[in-house]
Formats: sequence, C-alpha cells, structure tokens
Amino acid sequence: MDVIIAGAGPVGLLLAAELALHDVDVVVLEKLPRPTGFSKAAGLHARSTESMELRGLVDLLTERGRQWFEDGFADRPELLAKLRESGNLPVPGHFAGIQKLRHDLLDTNHPGLLGIPQSALEDALAGHAAHLGAKIQRGKEVLGVEQDDDGVTVHTGDSSLRAEYLVGCDGGRSVVRKLAGFSFPGHEPTTTSWLADIAVPELLGQPAKGHRRTPGGTMLVTPFRILVTEKGVAPHQDPVTVAEVEAAVSRVAGQEIRFRAEPKWISRFTDVTRLAEPYRLGRVLLAGDAAHVHAPSGGQGLNLGLQDAMNLGWKLAAAVAGWAPPGLLDTYGTERRPVAARVLHNTRAQTALAFGADALHDVFAELMDLEQVNRHLGEMITGVNLRYDFGPDNPRVGAFVPAPLRSLLRNGRPVLTGANAEGWQDRVDTAPGDEPMLVRPDGYVVWAGEGPVTDVLTRWFGPPSAS
Repeated sequence: MDVIIAGAGPVGLLLAAELALHDVDVVVLEKLPRPTGFSKAAGLHARSTESMELRGLVDLLTERGRQWFEDGFADRPELLAKLRESGNLPVPGHFAGIQKLRHDLLDTNHPGLLGIPQSALEDALAGHAAHLGAKIQRGKEVLGVEQDDDGVTVHTGDSSLRAEYLVGCDGGRSVVRKLAGFSFPGHEPTTTSWLADIAVPELLGQPAKGHRRTPGGTMLVTPFRILVTEKGVAPHQDPVTVAEVEAAVSRVAGQEIRFRAEPKWISRFTDVTRLAEPYRLGRVLLAGDAAHVHAPSGGQGLNLGLQDAMNLGWKLAAAVAGWAPPGLLDTYGTERRPVAARVLHNTRAQTALAFGADALHDVFAELMDLEQVNRHLGEMITGVNLRYDFGPDNPRVGAFVPAPLRSLLRNGRPVLTGANAEGWQDRVDTAPGDEPMLVRPDGYVVWAGEGPVTDVLTRWFGPPSAS
C-alpha cells in the first residue's frame, strides 16, 4: 500500500481522490462505522469552488447541495427559490459579524458561497474517491503509529496496515498528530459557542436577520441555523444537550427560548487556536483540522483544509511514483502553514472585534463601506487573494490559473501552454495557447514565459526523462 489516510471527512476524502487520480494505492481509515449526516460546515468559498472546477466537480456539488436543502426545507419556498437561482446560499458575507462583504468586488467566476452542507459534501467526495479507486474502511480507529525509514505501520483494533506514508486528516483532536509527536502550540480559548440546526425564522419572535450583537454575546440567525457565542469558557459535560443549547440561546437572546422541534444537529465549541509544527514528520503528514484549529469565523476552516488536500495530493503522488524532485514534499508545509497562520490570525481578530466596544465595531463597519477595505477582507475570507511566492516578479506567477484553462487540469497533471515540454511528456501535458504558462496540478502558475521553462520544469517535476 502506498498511502494511509486517517479520517473520512471532506479533507481526507478529497486527498484520497487526488491520490487515486494519480493511481496511488490509498486507503482511508475512519473510526465511525457510518457517516453522521450532520450538516456542520454550510458551503464552499470561492477559491475552494475554483479548485473543484479543476476536477469538474462544481455541477455535482451544486446539485447535491440543492437537493439537501430542498429535502430539508421544503416548507421554505422563498429560501429554495434563491438557492435554485444561483446555486449559492442567500446569505451575505461578513467579517466579525458585520454583514457588509460584497461578493461582486471579488475577481472570481464563483462569487458567493456554494451551498452544500458538509454531510452532502462528504457523500459526494466519497463517491468521487471510490470511483477513482480509493478504498474507504469505516469502523477502523487508529490506535498506534510506528514509522521507520521505509514506511509507516498503523495499528487499528483488529489489524495492522503498512504503507509508505500516513496522512492525519482526523480532525482537531487528531490521534495521528498525538501519536506521531507533532507539536500543537497556540492560544487558549476565550469564548464558547453553541449551534443548532433548526428552522428558526420565528424562534425569536422575528424573522432571521443574520448576525447581531447583544448584551449577552453574539448571535447568528439564519432560516436553518442558530449560533450563539458567549465570552468565557466554563466546564461543560459531554455530549452537549438540547437543554444546554436552549439555555445558551436564552442567555444571549435575553429571553427564554424553547425549541419547537428537535434540532437536526447541535454542537458546542470554543475559539481555541492552534497550529501544528511542522506539517510533516518523516513519513507522517497532517492536513485539515488535524494541522490547524480556530474559531469558525467566516466559515474558513473547511475551505482551508480542502486547499491543504489539493496542495498535498499531487506532491505525495509524485513522491510515491519516484519522480518528486528533492524537497518537493516539504513545500507542502512551507506553502500551507503560513496560509493557515494568516487564517488563525484573522479569526482571532474577528473574535476581538465581535466582542469589542461599540465604538470600535461601528468605526470598523464604516471602514467596510470603502471598496478597497471591503475587497481586502472579502479576498481574505474567500481565499481568492492567495498566491504563493515562487520567485519571479510576474503577476501571473504564484496566482491561480485563469478560468479558461481550468478544464485542462481534469486529470490532475501539470499543464504547459504555449511552449514545449519535451523530456517531461510522461509527467506534464501540453496545450496550445497565446500566453505561455506552466500550471501545477493544484492550479497555481509556476512559470509565465520569463526565463527558461526547463529550469522550472526541473524544479517542480524533476529532471527530464532519458530519451
């Protein structure tokens, strides 16, 4: 076996699909016997949707998301009409609960939030990964990890598996991270949040109005979810109960609240903020929440993890195939860890702003009326401002591939347009184009016509094959 992935959440399943796309023998181990069906994250931001476009998955995910909402909210025709019209959730973007982010200011062909709950996303990605040849084993909990120079042995309750590499995609309480000895420094929690997925438009005696601040904390009220946050962290029993969530909502709302129906999902979490150091120890790597945890401000966590999977997949496949140039696998950590650090930084800033003085909150809201400020924050939340530092001072290099070229990356191979890839045909596809460009499998441009393309091909995809 080539690669073992611990965790069958969206990150682990997307990584499995990316590896299977390159004919890597990969198995996903998931401790739960079956998917929970809980909605959790509500959708994909622009950069993640652009990444799904690379593999031709946008239509599938859009349809799965629409179906989930239609099944769950048949009694809300106005919500469903908006969702059918655009494929995006009809919710405004926000920063620290200030609902002023304008999607129309972003340079993307996928503005807004592609509405698909995490449960539907997992189901779609599981099918995608299995279709490509990945194996998914449920009811398999990782209990032990041993690595040596040649590979990794993973022990479950009833068996042991051996592979060249192990990737922990097993969430914020990652067993792989702990067993492999990764450091996980960060900041202790300062707030506690409670969430319930329940039809709530009249729950508070008024229509759903998104984010607001109250003397007791902050609230997010949508047609299908309520989320409240309080300052401070107090001991609580596990698991969270409906009565506990009702009490928290009542405290923050300033009035007694009793749910009129059983919530589809409830949760409790804090804003604990931690970042793994490093992302790779020998033959063990981390991705998604196993590598970084933070407050879910702006819905950035899922999207951050999906980008981890896109970045790591082709590099790990290259290492397994034997053509990875020296240091390629280490670029996963050097590229992705700073991105996560910036997300952790902005989520902590959002928490401070959300619970800050009214004057600070009001002045920041005024600043968001400035297009330059609004665009900057929107790009930060959606990830569309991400570019890697690949060296040359060229606006194309390090940026995401333009939309017209994305269909060229369906098979997960790098693409060179407007130039010759002789010597690399076994690893690199070519396509005609007026603008010379070399694009990595994860969609980032590494060359745009300046300097010898052979140097860049060697740097990223190894030396040319012998003729």
